[in-house]
Amino acid sequence: MLGSGSSTGNDNTGVVPMCFVWPYGGSRVYLSGSFTRWTDPIPMSPVEGCPTVFQVMCNITPGYHQPSYQSAFGWLIEIVVTEPSLLGMLLRTITATISIVLSSFHMMQYKFYVDGQWRHDERQPFINGTYGAVNTIFLTMEPTVVPSILNSEPRGRSRMDLDPEVIQGISEADVDISRQRISSFLSTHTVYELLPESGKVIALDVTLPVKQAFHVLHEQGIPLAPLWDSFKGKFVGVLSALDFILILTELGNHGPNLTEEELETHTISAWKQGKLHLNRQIDGNGRAYPRGLIHAGPYDSLKDVALKLLQNKISMVPVIHSLSRDGSFPQLLHLASLSGILKCICRHFRHSAGSLPILQQPICSIPLGTWVPQVGEPNGRPLAILRPNASLGAALSLLVQADVSSIPIVNENDSLLDIYSRSDITALARDKAYAQIHLDKMSIHQALLLGQDANTPYGFHNGQRCQMCLRSDSLHKVMERLANPGVRRLVVVEAGSKRVEGIISVTDVIRFLLG
Repeated sequence: MLGSGSSTGNDNTGVVPMCFVWPYGGSRVYLSGSFTRWTDPIPMSPVEGCPTVFQVMCNITPGYHQPSYQSAFGWLIEIVVTEPSLLGMLLRTITATISIVLSSFHMMQYKFYVDGQWRHDERQPFINGTYGAVNTIFLTMEPTVVPSILNSEPRGRSRMDLDPEVIQGISEADVDISRQRISSFLSTHTVYELLPESGKVIALDVTLPVKQAFHVLHEQGIPLAPLWDSFKGKFVGVLSALDFILILTELGNHGPNLTEEELETHTISAWKQGKLHLNRQIDGNGRAYPRGLIHAGPYDSLKDVALKLLQNKISMVPVIHSLSRDGSFPQLLHLASLSGILKCICRHFRHSAGSLPILQQPICSIPLGTWVPQVGEPNGRPLAILRPNASLGAALSLLVQADVSSIPIVNENDSLLDIYSRSDITALARDKAYAQIHLDKMSIHQALLLGQDANTPYGFHNGQRCQMCLRSDSLHKVMERLANPGVRRLVVVEAGSKRVEGIISVTDVIRFLLG
């Protein structure tokens, strides 16, 4: 969209195309500035997929803005005249400096009119001028330069250049204070705070056929369920979407099609035994041994549970309570997750966010999440992305081999279309699709359509897909979004193009907050 104050003629010689971005929400947002002579505000449009971000593209003619230099340098001259002994020398230096600057640059001022109020972007350069606090930008005479208003960090700069232990724009003491306060809160609050006032928890018996378990997870819309062994009288494990990925991959390696009968003959218990052999968890006598059930108690601290989840690389643990000392007659109370813990943090500090300085930092300045190499700091592995025509088999293999929970789906310009997560595998239970598919012949796009209604836009079904953020968003804003029900990750996109720049999960945030 071109602003009304921009150059719209065929001859664009000498103009500088600039994209103005207001990333802080609103209903109606307008742009005004010295380039429009502060008249006829230009309407800004919300960015598709990011309703809180508004933008407009303008062609700016540098010559409009030269008069505003007087107010820009007024503060410097006022300081100079308070030192009479140095006045002559300093004024000569200042005059020469300003002459050089004015020969190469023009300064532009602008503000945003948001829902009836004049606002400026505090994260961008600004001065106090005739119209109050206004944002500023220096335009070079070279028309090919296109500054980015959204990102204060130059486009070519990479977080690869940042020290992973150093957070830009904040002292180490402030980081330590923020982490200590969060750690103290988590240490003094228990899992009981995660328990809802009402709800249900679904458990599966280990004698249940895998096929039926597959349907239960899909129909209930849950990513995993604890396993109950009636013979042993206790909970012995969990069945997750990853189990179904491994099952379908294993069965797919033994034939061109997955049959319903193959899934019917496999109980959950039989699959778990087979999985042990696949993972080579064998003791000294050649017998497979299961990993003990990872669980939590209602009196465990939130910090202990968070560390347990992070150390074991799992997303949830069953909260089990027994009145007996020997643990008999266990009661399943809840499934504790990092999402629930993050929600507790946000709720506790909602009205005292200022006590945590780290929350105000933009995510692009923090060693957090997984980023594409040219934008983000590498964490030992590249960001996994796929095209919509890639095979489902390729997506499942990447989820397992890269040890990730989701993969952004992008077009040829790397713009976000959708996201494929581990839990999406349960959609194959719909209409028994797993009995007819071939993993290497079904595309990711086709697989995602199985979980959507016919009238649902691609990439946004159930209202929870493709949750996005910008690299300029604060950590506090990202945490608030991740604390929403069903949101486990945010895809970092470029405003306007929706080009994928990174991905941040709940796990990334909790790991960073705990240091």
